Amino acid sequence: MWQSSPPGSIYDYIKVASFSIGADGLVDQWSLRAAELFGVSSDQVRGMDPVEAFIPAELRPRGHRKVAEILDGKEWTGLVPFRVPGERHARGLAEVYVMPSETEHGERGALCIAVDVRALRRIETDLASSQAIFGQSPFGFLLFGTDLTVQRANQRFATVFGGAAEDHRGRTVHDYLSRSEAERMTAALRRVLETGEPVTELEIVGSVPGAADRRHWSVNLYRVHSGGGRPIGIAGVGTDVTRRHNAAREAASARRNLALLNEATARIGTSLDLETTARELLDVAVPGFCDIASVDLYQGLLTGDEAPPGQADGRTAELRRVAFASAVSDAPLVTAAMPGAGCRETGPILVGAVHRYPFNSPCAKALRTGRPRLVPTDDGALVHSAIAVPMVAHDTVVGLVQFSRTKGSEPFGERDRALAVELAARAAVCIENARLYRREHQRALILQRSLLPPGDPEAAGLDIACRYLPGNAATEVGGDWFDVIELPGQRTALVVGDVMGRGLRAAVAMGELRTAVRTLAQLDLEPAEVLSHLDEIARGLGAPIGAQSSRAAHKPRGPELAEVYLATCVYAVYDAVTRRCTFANAGHPPPVLVEPGEEALLLDVPPGMPLGVGGEPFEEVEVELPEGALLALYTDGLVESRDHPLEEGLQAFRRALTAAGRPLEDVCDHVLNTLDTRHGQDDIALLMARIRGLPAEAVGDWRLPREPRSVGRARELARAQLTTWALEPLVDTVELLVSELVTNALRYGEGEIRLRLLRDRALVCEVWDAGLVQPRRRRARDTDEGGRGLQLVGLLSAGWGSRRTPRGKTVWFELPLPDGDGPAEPTVDQLLSMF
Repeated sequence: MWQSSPPGSIYDYIKVASFSIGADGLVDQWSLRAAELFGVSSDQVRGMDPVEAFIPAELRPRGHRKVAEILDGKEWTGLVPFRVPGERHARGLAEVYVMPSETEHGERGALCIAVDVRALRRIETDLASSQAIFGQSPFGFLLFGTDLTVQRANQRFATVFGGAAEDHRGRTVHDYLSRSEAERMTAALRRVLETGEPVTELEIVGSVPGAADRRHWSVNLYRVHSGGGRPIGIAGVGTDVTRRHNAAREAASARRNLALLNEATARIGTSLDLETTARELLDVAVPGFCDIASVDLYQGLLTGDEAPPGQADGRTAELRRVAFASAVSDAPLVTAAMPGAGCRETGPILVGAVHRYPFNSPCAKALRTGRPRLVPTDDGALVHSAIAVPMVAHDTVVGLVQFSRTKGSEPFGERDRALAVELAARAAVCIENARLYRREHQRALILQRSLLPPGDPEAAGLDIACRYLPGNAATEVGGDWFDVIELPGQRTALVVGDVMGRGLRAAVAMGELRTAVRTLAQLDLEPAEVLSHLDEIARGLGAPIGAQSSRAAHKPRGPELAEVYLATCVYAVYDAVTRRCTFANAGHPPPVLVEPGEEALLLDVPPGMPLGVGGEPFEEVEVELPEGALLALYTDGLVESRDHPLEEGLQAFRRALTAAGRPLEDVCDHVLNTLDTRHGQDDIALLMARIRGLPAEAVGDWRLPREPRSVGRARELARAQLTTWALEPLVDTVELLVSELVTNALRYGEGEIRLRLLRDRALVCEVWDAGLVQPRRRRARDTDEGGRGLQLVGLLSAGWGSRRTPRGKTVWFELPLPDGDGPAEPTVDQLLSMF
């Protein structure tokens, strides 16, 4: 079938030239291709002798012989050097095919076809190069036609996909790739064919025949053209980059894991709360490492046992689900058939639920062995890969974390397992630290609370209200304390102090100082003397240590200094009879007094140096407090913080006390609600007292001369006062005991004798004299005629004692009022046992 040859045929490459020679041996026809090849137009060459025109001079004799032979009817093919007319030397080499011919008149001629040998050599070289590149390339090489079918494949491609190279002719990419990948490849081929723009580094994923592993190829596509520029197909070069892809994925995974560990270091353990730490672990793991995760901690650890159960068996150890996180929208909020698979007997585990894992479940085995376990999953379930990792800190298992991946995510590998163990270990250390801190914190709190006054303390002539607020949950316990100590003679010691520093040591130091204050208060020392003794005790707490160990080791070594304890304290003694209060201060914020109808003011009490500094005496200030006044003692946590200076806090405190006329408990609440106490990092102690002095009719006070008849006079005065107070049931006992004390004052004391009766919550009787010798109770022998008076006082009274006064001493006893719950009357045997 005749048709026109399309552009790009072989003749476009070799450019065949033709011309004819007449019977006279001269050129009579000259083609356009000949003009292009030899550089001479037909007008110039027609009628010329071709040998003389194009053959170099040295070859012309041979050329004439060949032309003669041709005109005699002989064909000839050969290589002929040629030159351009006007040039002496040959320009090129032509392959000439000469065929004899005849004209219409029977004359001999010749038709010559000439091809430039350089074009032929170039074609040969191009073919050889193409064959070398296409056939010997180590990469898969495909040539696609314009219909996107394979026109040619090299041997490397055939080696990978099987068969001979010729077997792949006519196939499409759908014969090698999955549907989705084949569609991607087809779209790329069409785009290259239509636009001519190459596609580079197109990553295709598939598998080769007989292998199940996934391979990755990097494909480069470019359009192929004919000599005339017509697109004739697409060339594709494919390189197997599976190893490079795996290495890059491993590197990316390593970088991701390192970043995840860095994030875990920064985000896990920001709080000393166990549940918060568990949630922080899941915040890091989901979705950066897995899709679903949960944390179980031992129930004993959460309830504050001394030590976690460790590698307990999965049957008996109780755990609590403390955290759960999911990055999957349709994931259940409970872990029924996900992580914990193999544990279906437990059913759904809600956050906060206490549960046990079956003994043979992977979770229980992980807890027992301390090693991670892969958890089997069900076919078709949401979770397709899960791992149970025990949380191990210092060789102790504190809980279990479960990581799970859903469909579409890669299953856990060895590298993932190692990362899971590292994440769980970091969280476990933080949880263990939190547990230890909480244990020590609770111990310190127990110690601190045990050293504070229980309930609402009572005091003669005072209404008392107090508040103690610890610092926030992240803060250690402090050394704040307050105390209300009842003293003889309707007096009360009010104490507020603060040991500088935090933690258990500060709480212990506070306990020692508080105990010392109570002991010194019972000695009835003046407030300044109490603080002086406390200062020595505080300095003793920071005395050098280690001397004994140095002597024991027989090595001369300097003593190691213990922690130096400093404390502030204000000590006040209030007398309900006189309504006078004596203050002494050791570096503590000043007391605040609110008189009825007046603004709150800071009492001008010399601050003194903190306890433990030493070297400076303490001063006392005595203040008369009006009836109904409000006295407030407090620690610096109430009025000072990082953001609020002391002066600003004191002003705010004074303003908050403007409503001091309200009930005392309401005043305390108002102060704490008004001041910005929530910002504080320190404990807060607040002690408030409203002045309620004893009325004059509740006091009987007499002075007696130093003579024997004063004993009888004292009995008469006591009997009359008790009758006035309607306390007749106490008359006999009081007369007897007053006689004993006044007699002792006459016998062993000095100076004027003073008798005072006080009626408040109990009846108090005091006998004063100027002697300094304190009475001492002793057991009289059977032959002794005396020495039983104080025994009698101790047996018949609810309490008795003596104290120093500025001018001597006071001996006192106390009896409950008739409607009170006092001690039972002594039996006859008890009375006789004294004699």
